[in-house]
Amino acid sequence: MLQVAFIRDNKTKVLQGLAKRNFKNAAAIIENTLSLDALRRSTQAQLDSALADINTFSKEIGDLYKSGESQKANLLKEKTSQLKSTSKDLTEQLNKAAAELQELLYQIPNIPNDLVPAGTSETDNICVFEHGKIPTLHENALPHWDLAKKYDIIDFDLGNKITGAGFPVYKGKGAKLQRSLINYFLDKNTNAGYREVQVPHLVNEASGFGTGQLPDKEGQMYHATVDNLYLIPTAEVPVTNIYRDVVLNESDFPILNTAYTPCFRREAGSYGAHVRGLNRLHQFDKVEIVRIEKPENSYAALDTMVEHIKNILNELKLPYRILRLCGGDLGFTSTITYDFEIYSTAQKRWLEISSVSNFETFQANRLKLRYKNKEGKTQLAHTLNGSSLALPRVLAGILENYQTEDGITIPDVLQSYTGFSKID
Repeated sequence: MLQVAFIRDNKTKVLQGLAKRNFKNAAAIIENTLSLDALRRSTQAQLDSALADINTFSKEIGDLYKSGESQKANLLKEKTSQLKSTSKDLTEQLNKAAAELQELLYQIPNIPNDLVPAGTSETDNICVFEHGKIPTLHENALPHWDLAKKYDIIDFDLGNKITGAGFPVYKGKGAKLQRSLINYFLDKNTNAGYREVQVPHLVNEASGFGTGQLPDKEGQMYHATVDNLYLIPTAEVPVTNIYRDVVLNESDFPILNTAYTPCFRREAGSYGAHVRGLNRLHQFDKVEIVRIEKPENSYAALDTMVEHIKNILNELKLPYRILRLCGGDLGFTSTITYDFEIYSTAQKRWLEISSVSNFETFQANRLKLRYKNKEGKTQLAHTLNGSSLALPRVLAGILENYQTEDGITIPDVLQSYTGFSKID
């Protein structure tokens, strides 16, 4: 959430940033925000003045009674009573203005970094890096959903019977490969200095608001209505909320956490080959990295996260590219995002497998995540997160790109985890 003081002091910059995002009704929402802020501050000033007068008059009333000036004391008492009634009305007005202001602030997305290109959709994203040779497959190469059936390692029909579409069942070597990827990703992250944490898979409303999933994405989240809890769409939500309502010290930085969780997302996308198999799921596994940084260090940290994920993909020997997302494709809470995509040779298309984002103070403001600097002044920290990595499309890429006529070769770096070198 943007700070209202930032909007007030940087109105032109905010409007330019929202225009880069193609945010509708930006001018009207910002004007309403500033009007409510002015009303709130004016009402607060009137309330403070009334309360100060009440305190002053209360002391004077006591002195007047002591000196025998009851008539003057009674007049001041009547005036104090009127001020109390006024202060009650002002408090109600203040609460109403503050609540309406908060609702407006929740609607305003983060402001894109200057590096973010303008654009309306994914077609306007910029490729900033590409690596790896796209393999040449044999004549009878198959997409991963056919490979999964051929080698009986992932059963989409069985998952559909048990739950519904988008909930696959991993079997045999498919399940072992899935578990091996999770362990490999966690080992890579912990070796890079990230602390592993295990977190709840359901969160409350406060956690959803803290990282920006609510109120923006409630329709995409599974909601356990009886207990008013939400199944997590990503480990970013519970891991970042570890630091909600926390005041850190400078010596605490940097804070690096990693977690494996299943992820749950209601949105299914459209029909067709581009969402078949593992391409789009309602439940999937993901390993996440989350960083809490001092503001002056967060962009160096972002670069470190990008290099870390590049290293993982280099070891897996998968062809990949990195995109800097345009304003129209940027997530609600992010100020800059880099998407990693691997090339699916069998599908002849790029598959997104990671997003690495800097949120600057946007999440921290919602979370009330602050730190004390050397001068003792309290200020907001910066939050960052990245997929390291999301499993379904990585697994799809391995199955398709490593397929041979007599089986699927396991990447060298994973064979010590799987205990086998081929699926056949």
